[in-house]
Amino acid sequence: MSLPLVPYPASTTALDEPAFRLDAGAGVTGDETCATLLRRELEAVTGTTTGSDEGIRLAVATDGAPESYTLDAAAHGVVVTGADPAGLFYGVQTLLQLVARDEDGWRIPAVRIADRPRFAYRGVMLDVARHFFDVDTVCAWIDRAASLKANHLHLHLSDDQGWRIALASRPELAERASATAIGADEGGWYTAADYARIVAYAASRHMTVVPELDMPGHTHAVSLAYPALAAAPVITDEVRAAADAFGGGLPRTGEPYRGLAVGFSSLRIGDDEVDRFVTDVFTDLAALTPGPYLHLGGDEALGTDPARYASFVARVTEIITGLGKTPVAWHEAGAADHLAAGTIGQYWGFTTPVDGSAETTRRFVTRGGRIILSPADAVYLDMKPDADFPLGLTWANGPTSVRRAYEWEPSAVIEGLAEDDILGVEAPLWTETVRTAADIDALAFPRIAAAAEAAWSPPTDASPERTWDSFRHRVGAQGPRWAARGIRFHVSPEIPWA
Repeated sequence: MSLPLVPYPASTTALDEPAFRLDAGAGVTGDETCATLLRRELEAVTGTTTGSDEGIRLAVATDGAPESYTLDAAAHGVVVTGADPAGLFYGVQTLLQLVARDEDGWRIPAVRIADRPRFAYRGVMLDVARHFFDVDTVCAWIDRAASLKANHLHLHLSDDQGWRIALASRPELAERASATAIGADEGGWYTAADYARIVAYAASRHMTVVPELDMPGHTHAVSLAYPALAAAPVITDEVRAAADAFGGGLPRTGEPYRGLAVGFSSLRIGDDEVDRFVTDVFTDLAALTPGPYLHLGGDEALGTDPARYASFVARVTEIITGLGKTPVAWHEAGAADHLAAGTIGQYWGFTTPVDGSAETTRRFVTRGGRIILSPADAVYLDMKPDADFPLGLTWANGPTSVRRAYEWEPSAVIEGLAEDDILGVEAPLWTETVRTAADIDALAFPRIAAAAEAAWSPPTDASPERTWDSFRHRVGAQGPRWAARGIRFHVSPEIPWA
């Protein structure tokens, strides 16, 4: 049976019974954390408060696959049972999507759902370096992603335009390298307390924060605090073209960079002070981060000698491993020999790989790592959804329609990867053109739902509902709920909105 659910569950069965009615007496009992969340969300969607009678029961069981749940709904009541607290949380998200209105009021259809995620890592990324976003905006992004069963938040904390986190060992980074952003916008940074608040809020939604300090490229901001650590900008024809197209001027030593060109900056690899700097910043970041991953970046180091680049990313993975964390790097780092065993590769090439990116990505697996898939022409949320959209870029094979965001299969991107080699799927949102929370919503929704389904739901050949036609109608049914929650989504003409 088809239900208005995104991402679509592993198994759904229609029951030949009347629906459950959310009348004035219907109440929520059981696990109090999820019960409080469900009461609040039901009030936001329906405009009415729940009652005191037993109607919806929430529980955590002691068996089942991690993050899995069952949902049973019929006229006499609704029971959601999670295999763990995360599973119950995801079951509640599914229940909220089932709530619908008819001529007699609000109801939940009679159905049995047994669900579990396809991949363990289901991520979203927010770039807070190109434009800075305060803690409340990040927490709102967490809520939106968690409602679609995402469980990792990748924060891009440093780039040429700014360094966004205060670290005890290197206070000059926040003091001197954080004030600016792209264009004329102001920058900013997170204190240790701010970052702790983000981490705690994410954990309350069963999300793990994955912080990224991008290096050896994307490091012009570092030079504002520590000039001796950075090489002079390498000005190529591509950098000049970006400056001509988008403004911001050319990068200059000692001056903040407000443009969006890439590939011109690099740390001075081989310098002992650079090694001390890297050790310091990742040691501090590890102490602030309870999750298992630290992301070292490693992308677009176009101004860096390849041999020096290889030695650098290998050294950084060694440092991170020594801190008891698992390194994550963009797929270019896979070309380097001697990466620490178990380093995770994040693929950001196209759904059809080019320029040897598939081989580079597979090398992470041969060294004991796994792969996070972020194909830019499918799940980069910062791409324009159509050519005339006022936000976004088009470098990833032109605009990315909702249909193109949906019609790809994770197992088919990198030839030779087994299902277990894929840790999961992540949808990044780079913020070159994104300045406000409304901009985040407009670019992310509805395409974030396509990424969520690729990460959670069965493969495209394993479920009759994993089709574009099914998805577009199911997403259309989410419109009223998204609007009720204050999500300012793009009303894409590809979707038949309810």
